[in-house]
Amino acid sequence: MNRSYYSNSISDFLSDNNSRIIGELAINHGFDLGELQKNAWRQQIEILKDQLNSINGHIFFEFAIPRMGKRVDNVVIAGNSILILEFKIGEKSYPNHAIDQVLDYALDLKNFHEGSHDKDLIPILISSKANSVDIEIQKFEDSLFQPILCNSTNIRAAIEQIRENSTVIDPNIWSNSRYQPTPTIVEAAQALYKGHNVQEISRSDSGAINLSRTSDSISQIIEDSKANNKKSICFITGVPGAGKTLAGLNIANERMKADENENAVFLSGNGPLVQVLREALARDESSNSDITKREACQKANAFIQNIHHFRDEALLSDRAPVEKVVVFDEAQRAWTKEKSSSFMRRRGNTDFEMSEPDFLISILDRHDDWCTIVCLIGGGQEINTGEAGLEEWISALKAHYSEWNIYHSELIANNNDYLKSDELKEWMHRNSNSMTDLHLAVSVRSFRSEKVSDLVHSVLDGNLKIAQILHNQLIQDYPIKLTRDLDKAKAWIRRIARGNERIGLICSSGAKRLIPLGIHAKNEIEPPNWFLNPKEDVRSSNFLEEVATEFDIQGLEIDWAIVAWDGDLYHNSEWNFQNFKGTKWMNINKEIDRAYKLNAYRVLLTRARQGMVIYIPEGSSTDPTRPANFYDGTFNFLKKIGIKEI
Repeated sequence: MNRSYYSNSISDFLSDNNSRIIGELAINHGFDLGELQKNAWRQQIEILKDQLNSINGHIFFEFAIPRMGKRVDNVVIAGNSILILEFKIGEKSYPNHAIDQVLDYALDLKNFHEGSHDKDLIPILISSKANSVDIEIQKFEDSLFQPILCNSTNIRAAIEQIRENSTVIDPNIWSNSRYQPTPTIVEAAQALYKGHNVQEISRSDSGAINLSRTSDSISQIIEDSKANNKKSICFITGVPGAGKTLAGLNIANERMKADENENAVFLSGNGPLVQVLREALARDESSNSDITKREACQKANAFIQNIHHFRDEALLSDRAPVEKVVVFDEAQRAWTKEKSSSFMRRRGNTDFEMSEPDFLISILDRHDDWCTIVCLIGGGQEINTGEAGLEEWISALKAHYSEWNIYHSELIANNNDYLKSDELKEWMHRNSNSMTDLHLAVSVRSFRSEKVSDLVHSVLDGNLKIAQILHNQLIQDYPIKLTRDLDKAKAWIRRIARGNERIGLICSSGAKRLIPLGIHAKNEIEPPNWFLNPKEDVRSSNFLEEVATEFDIQGLEIDWAIVAWDGDLYHNSEWNFQNFKGTKWMNINKEIDRAYKLNAYRVLLTRARQGMVIYIPEGSSTDPTRPANFYDGTFNFLKKIGIKEI
């Protein structure tokens, strides 16, 4: 794969004709070129030829950063250093957003490009008309440097201060080494929407099932259903963060490209996820094309829809929907018969007696010929009363749609996390098709470690010994800290995050007694603002002012999290469960409600891609709703695991 538009030794670059270089850049660019881009390249080449004329090494123009869907202006290899150069032609200052941009490129290479893992990476922002500033050389612990600020006249001076000639990096080996990105779901959706395929934006190492294999298996099922007029339903399962939503988005996107008449659609009952993805796609497309934001929103809204709007539309008519391929995200959160009927009665529909899975299957069953439903299922992630889990889907199929073809991984019929009923398991063994590729077994959300979900599982199981072992295995790659001081938590997370890495404050929706400490779980956030707005915006997660709960953040992620822990779940030789009602805490006795509470914390503890700090406040001797024993036991349990206090 040719990752750059132009690549040459610096000596050959210096002697190469400027027009020929621009011609090669234009050919590889592949899109319509405006004069603005040509002039930028022309000035960039002139500056580099002036500043690199005494430097030995190699230069790349427009080097691809696939996870971000962008290209860095230049990469220069000099001695044992890799320089990432981002030009701002005509700029008279060093804007913060540009500093973050070049640092983000360097971070992406450090984290995801195998040839860069152990190399010195130096991001350099070049504002061509800015005044000179002191060149400060500061190196992080991981061999990444703080961005260096240059203008068009002092690039050589910066390189001379940095490079060492003792080690020479082979540019061909470096540029062709494996690139293994793990994009956020927002980045993934944007990349797929732009036309990238899942292989370009997902990891391919031996530890993770290739997401493209899952997509290929689903496409084969769809084609078979289409050719033979069959109705089929597929269940994709996976551990938290394994890429189920990414797989679903990819399937919907690929089917849209394969046959637009299938009207493939991605549906989710997760309101915040729908809002964030729609807004992210619309912002990205409107800023990188000629269409208006309104037009971009209309396109995004057709691709990603709220499952409840899809359901409500089907209530108005008995006709088959236009969609032949429907992907249901987080299908385990679909409502039980009791909750669906109660909801419909409140809306005046007194005759509705179906679970949400039953009704959703019935909508697609209206087709006379074929259709395919793809259900994305996360085991142990139900977080709200009335969420049916997988069993309701299987019960509906058994009772009313036994002629449908059912596809799933072998885990569904063998694992209590998915099906607890022996009767349903036995029915599945007799009436469905097991396919290994329909389970995603390894978490790729935390690209620094794939053991985070296992650690969280052991913590919430109260298994101290296993938690200690897992924490020791991941501590170097995935930092977890503990504190009783919120200001210390904020200082730590702000210090450790770099560039545009996203940080945020999260807590359980049941954390009602964090209010005295300035954490208001009941206050509603606007998810697109929280997840997408820049760090200077007080509504942004990065401002660490507004707090997101499990309902806001399930299915999404941030880089670094402060997890604020209240007395709704506290440890005292075992986990204790409470809800705050009125003026006091009430014990939770129902097993299903206890499971919801554990799953809420499971969601919170698996949202951070790179690391987290857990904030457990001190109790209060003057506030009977915040006694010390609600907090000290949890704090001490986590300390015994080996989590260090800051």
